[in-house]
Amino acid sequence: MSDTNTAVLKKLQEIDGRYAELEAQLNDPAVNMDSNKVIAISKEMGKIKVVVTRYRNYKKLVSEIEQAQTMLNDASTEEEFKQLATEEMKRLEEEKTQLLEQIKDSLVMSDDEAVGSVIMEIRAGTGGDEAALFARDLYNMYIHYIDKQKWKLELMDFSSSELGGFREVIFNVKGPGVWTHLGYEGGGHRVQRVPETETQGRVHTSAVTVAVLPEPEEVDIYINPADVNEFVSRAGGPGGQAVNKINSAVKLEHVPTGITVNMREDRSQHKNRAKAWRLLRSRVYEHYRSIENAKREKTRKTMIGSGDRSEKIRTYNYPQNRVTDHRINLSLYNLDKIMAGDMEALVAGLVEYDKKLRLENL
Repeated sequence: MSDTNTAVLKKLQEIDGRYAELEAQLNDPAVNMDSNKVIAISKEMGKIKVVVTRYRNYKKLVSEIEQAQTMLNDASTEEEFKQLATEEMKRLEEEKTQLLEQIKDSLVMSDDEAVGSVIMEIRAGTGGDEAALFARDLYNMYIHYIDKQKWKLELMDFSSSELGGFREVIFNVKGPGVWTHLGYEGGGHRVQRVPETETQGRVHTSAVTVAVLPEPEEVDIYINPADVNEFVSRAGGPGGQAVNKINSAVKLEHVPTGITVNMREDRSQHKNRAKAWRLLRSRVYEHYRSIENAKREKTRKTMIGSGDRSEKIRTYNYPQNRVTDHRINLSLYNLDKIMAGDMEALVAGLVEYDKKLRLENL
């Protein structure tokens, strides 16, 4: 058995033990009286249930293989039964191998798969109007990909440039697997092309930054309202005179972390406040999550790269119709299709590479 499989099985034994502990806690009358504890325990059990169920099935298969082997080793077993036992062992071994691969996927990717809502932020970086136009193009790329996956998109806030690009756009995506698929998009995206504003036909390089934040449920993170300063002001931007007469723009400041959030997209102060709190929860959650990850995993990162906005992760080269993901040294010569939302090959390459890293670092 490989070192990786040995490490996986050791980890599975730990998780199985933890699941048994949680089951025992749920049967404790004292715990059952505390609804918050019951919710927390049920959520933790829900996250590992698939892995535990598959592991228990795996152990059952191992036991059946051992029984078949015992029959084969027994000199008194008739030849006909030995032949049946040999065929049965072959079938069970194949089933065991397939199940272990499924377990590995569940083990290293289950936390990601459990996140069903993310908030994405795209911001124009160096390159002025051209960067803003590419921010718009990236947003459209994600929209097409999101449509193909049949996920739900909600535009939360945006700031447009004079030429129709986006200085900034913030949106929410909900659906199964959103974090697994979109979590690798965080970082610096570089574009090389002839800008619409360029008269000499020269290729320019511009940059856009993307942040992807898992949107936690309120039960996952509690922010004390006393730790948050709220500022209300008149919303600027599109909407004409009417929108500027109403104090609808909301700014929230989380004092312990210094994280601030501005929301001005809606005319309703109530709606802007609700959106601002969702974004604040995501940013604060990600802030503390990254600190925990750094403590726990000094030798590696849970995602390929850090997802840091300053880190260049991908280049979109229009003259060569090429997209290069620098984290996995993958170049695809179908930029036009990728910008139209055909991101499957790009995402699959990142998921497979990340899975391999996580298994190696178990």
